[in-house]
Amino acid sequence: MRALRKHKYVYFMMLPVMVYFIVFYYVPMAGLALAFKDYTLKYGLIGNLFETPFVGFKHFEAFFSSVAFKQVLTNTILLSLYGIIFSFPAPIILALLLNELRVKWFKNTVQSITYMPHFISLVVISGIIIDLTSLNGLINTIIGALGGQKITFLLEPAYFRTIFVASEVWQQVGWSSIIYLAAIAGIDSDMYEAAVMDGAGRWRKIVSITLPSLLPTIMVLLILRIGQMLNIGVEKIILLYQPMTYETADVISSYVFRQGILNLQISYTTAVGLFNSVINFALLVCANRLSKKMTQNSLW
Repeated sequence: MRALRKHKYVYFMMLPVMVYFIVFYYVPMAGLALAFKDYTLKYGLIGNLFETPFVGFKHFEAFFSSVAFKQVLTNTILLSLYGIIFSFPAPIILALLLNELRVKWFKNTVQSITYMPHFISLVVISGIIIDLTSLNGLINTIIGALGGQKITFLLEPAYFRTIFVASEVWQQVGWSSIIYLAAIAGIDSDMYEAAVMDGAGRWRKIVSITLPSLLPTIMVLLILRIGQMLNIGVEKIILLYQPMTYETADVISSYVFRQGILNLQISYTTAVGLFNSVINFALLVCANRLSKKMTQNSLW
């Protein structure tokens, strides 16, 4: 209480953030009880949790035994893995390349160009992707000019993952590189000067100084990324996929959207969402423990 009185203004400044998390993150957790009940809209928009019939693990069993379970789980894991393999290293590589540029105006120009896609609306981004990959789009125009056969990319399941991951890299690589550039800026310049005196070139300085200094930042962001492995951006999926591409494009979040919003299976989709959150939490804990053991870097 003495510390509370002493730092009351600091706690007062923190109050809006606490209220935000309580209202939008902790209070809605009461709705997780719907995963174990058979809720319908006849109980009201919010519903009475005591009046709704208790059905135990019925909805979990229905999801695990459904035809969609294997498909949406496989698609979610593959898209996440491709994102980790291609999207995660891309900003690190870009930050390392930008750090080596000595012409300031060129460096600033490259940074501005790579940042811009992050600030474009996701709807506009999806529209650009649809236009580029359409039969009369730029990609098919080039294919036709080279004598190839035009392809309806977004109607072909085999191309969806490539398009999704490539567009994610393009959209986020510049913005995500900011944190790595900030970490590089904090590296002691004396280390580079000592390396130059020892005859180290650019590549040796990157391998021996820059990357080891970036390792704590890389590992923390990687742990957080793994903790969100089953969370794929539903908005972009919904804007790009078609019933014809469900076999490679339908993920847990889009499946929850269709079943919960369109088919009003509220309890069922709550169970699916709870399963998704539990798996993400388990992945976060395992990744944190593994990182702490192997690199001595962790979130806690």
